[in-house]
Amino acid sequence: MFELGKRNQLTVLRESPYGVYLETGDGGGILLPRSEVPEGTKPGDKLRVFVYLDSQDQEIATLAHPKAEVGQFARLRVKETTPIGAFLDWGLSKDLLMPFSGQQRDVTEGLWVNVFIYIDNSNRIAASMKTDRYLESNPTDLNKEMLVEMLPWRMTDLGMLCIINDRYEGLIHRQDLTQHLKLGQRLTGYVKQVREDGQIDLMLTPPGYKRVGSVADKLLAELEANSGFCPLGDKSPPEAINARFGCSKKAYKMAIGQLLKEGKIQIEADGLRLKS
Repeated sequence: MFELGKRNQLTVLRESPYGVYLETGDGGGILLPRSEVPEGTKPGDKLRVFVYLDSQDQEIATLAHPKAEVGQFARLRVKETTPIGAFLDWGLSKDLLMPFSGQQRDVTEGLWVNVFIYIDNSNRIAASMKTDRYLESNPTDLNKEMLVEMLPWRMTDLGMLCIINDRYEGLIHRQDLTQHLKLGQRLTGYVKQVREDGQIDLMLTPPGYKRVGSVADKLLAELEANSGFCPLGDKSPPEAINARFGCSKKAYKMAIGQLLKEGKIQIEADGLRLKS
């Protein structure tokens, strides 16, 4: 069997003048067009393909990877608006329909929108801007310090809202934004805490002392590259620390404390000095 709107590993069933047909498990076959068939492909080979619908609403396979699959959130650009809805660029030759029923406001060509991709009642792949209805609110499978996938979603007064593992919404507070994040670009991060009300706080680096090592390593490298001296101490502005080391002032002070304890540095009036 296969899943529509997702990547599947399917077996080559037979060749045809139009390409190769892939086994679907129900007695039929899905066409992978000849222009995409890898050289030397033969019946029995397995190919990892994405299955979607062509312009005649027939299932078809492609080796191309869309920007997101069914069941995922994504930030996509509006390519065209039509009387039946907007079409989004999701990385395939056939654009993704966002019907009017899935729009929260009027959209125009070139606009970037946050959407969820789903299968509609007519078994077609579609997108919706009404993303709240697809988010889960009971994160019982998340724990403090857990590594998760994050999709930066929207900047707010408190910080960056992110989609977590395509299931939940969480927040990276401004003080924990240690690097520039691009909206819609997936990355990994960590759960800082799950609050009693189910709200999730996130971090880009491991919480607590697990993140000190990398900051301490950066500080040591900085000292060694600059004749054993760094002008940034524990009293330096957080903006200067973040610009140089990509971390919060708290993490930097923890790294200084670790290196002091190890006897590797000393604090001077105008900065830090590497001990010889």
